[in-house]
Amino acid sequence: MTLAKGAEEQMAEKAVGHRRYLALWFPFLSIDRLRIARPDLWAQGEGPAVVVEQVRGAMRLATLDADALALGLTPGMTLADARAREPDLRIFDADPHGDQDWLERLCDGCARYTPIAALDSPFGLMLDISGCAHLWGGEEMLAREAADRLERHGVRVRHAMAGTAEGAHALCRFPVGAAADEDTALRRLPVEALRLEEESAVALRRAGLRTVGDLAARPASALAARFGEEAVDALHSLLGLGRRPLAPRRPRPAIRVERRFAEPMGSTAFALKTLEEMAAEAGERLSERGQGGRRFEALFFRSDGLAFPLRVETSLPVRDAPAIMRLVRERIDALADPLDPGFGFDMLRLAVPQVEPMAPTQLALEGGEARRQESVAALVDRLSIRAGRSRIQRLEPRDSHIPEQAQLALPAVESRAPASWPQRQETGDPPMRPLHLFDPPQPIDVVAQVPDGPPHRFRWRRALHEVTRFEGPERIAPEWWTAKDGALEGDSVGLTRDYYRVEDARGRRYWIFRHGLYGAEAVHPGWYMHGLFA
Repeated sequence: MTLAKGAEEQMAEKAVGHRRYLALWFPFLSIDRLRIARPDLWAQGEGPAVVVEQVRGAMRLATLDADALALGLTPGMTLADARAREPDLRIFDADPHGDQDWLERLCDGCARYTPIAALDSPFGLMLDISGCAHLWGGEEMLAREAADRLERHGVRVRHAMAGTAEGAHALCRFPVGAAADEDTALRRLPVEALRLEEESAVALRRAGLRTVGDLAARPASALAARFGEEAVDALHSLLGLGRRPLAPRRPRPAIRVERRFAEPMGSTAFALKTLEEMAAEAGERLSERGQGGRRFEALFFRSDGLAFPLRVETSLPVRDAPAIMRLVRERIDALADPLDPGFGFDMLRLAVPQVEPMAPTQLALEGGEARRQESVAALVDRLSIRAGRSRIQRLEPRDSHIPEQAQLALPAVESRAPASWPQRQETGDPPMRPLHLFDPPQPIDVVAQVPDGPPHRFRWRRALHEVTRFEGPERIAPEWWTAKDGALEGDSVGLTRDYYRVEDARGRRYWIFRHGLYGAEAVHPGWYMHGLFA
């Protein structure tokens, strides 16, 4: 089905004064990821499993499964002590990047429940379900559906709800049992739930303040004077007296189109066909607004709770569905891992987070300049997707007289205001600057030099060059308002450069410079090759 325009957002806005948060915590994330992603490793043996990492030269336990915890092993214990207690441990190396990527994919998957889903370290997610719970039959049904979906596929999770993100986080990690209401449960939490530094938590316990309720019973001024403002701010945020904004992993897009399926579909081709229909619908909505999209994000929600995001960017605003799908297919073909439906896709979402005005244009019969610009932009888009966003670049002028800083190489798909390059006057004389610059300039060995003049002989790339003619010097001073501009080889400040156009005995022309003035700035100034003339 297709959601009405902004339906969830409108419901969320009505519930601004009464927000509800759902915290999901994955205490065995590293081990669950290995069990699901690498079943071959998991099938190599039996026994408790632990993930280890190197801390200060010693291997220590980072994550333990339930069996290891039942044996009395704890995070932070050395691997040697753990093996002494349990010789049959299954040991896996920590992979923080893999865990983070897995957590981000879980966060994208939870976007099916709310448009505001954020990472909640360590190994947790925070969902703002304000105005969304009614779509699932209430808060408890939403939380149970999210937890059941993950647990059915082997991801163990704990969850809790509260009126603040800090409260949901604390109740999820520090269960307090049955309580009369939420406020009572929060006040039973230990002071460690405030997420203060370890020294602060120890100081609070030594002062006899063991629970959040003990702190709440004390005057805020006295707490701030003894334990700092951080303790008071954390207490107020936990109890709802102060709010900290939740930063969603994906900001709310300008346009969003969704399709939900009663039965998961295992065909990627059918998913792409459905996505093309969604792109056409998004194009119609963009056309009504007189806009075009510069960035399109497709999310393929799998039934196991994970989501696969695909993002494409365009040089010019577009709203044509075939053009968008060409880029999406290029992105899929360029993926290192294929788009795997797994147990099937049960939901698709197409978001347009970046839009720009797009006025209707009339092309000349022969195509015209607009058609040429669109063709170049389409080529840049395809090449950027195939080779990488930062691999296809365009040069932009920069207001600097330092030669290598007079232009910037930026991704070609980024939007920017058009800039004009300085026009060179045709006088018939040879160019003052070479066509090719080295960045950074390459050092040369001067064999015969004249003070305050060009070298008679220099060696570059193991070849000796005899200078027969020269022009110069062209003196370029450093930018004094940015002292490090123009600095080479670790200099703390820039030095004056004297440039020469020289020609060797074989007729090849080079652009070289002396870095620093004799005596005034350097005892033995260095020489550099900066460019080649055609």
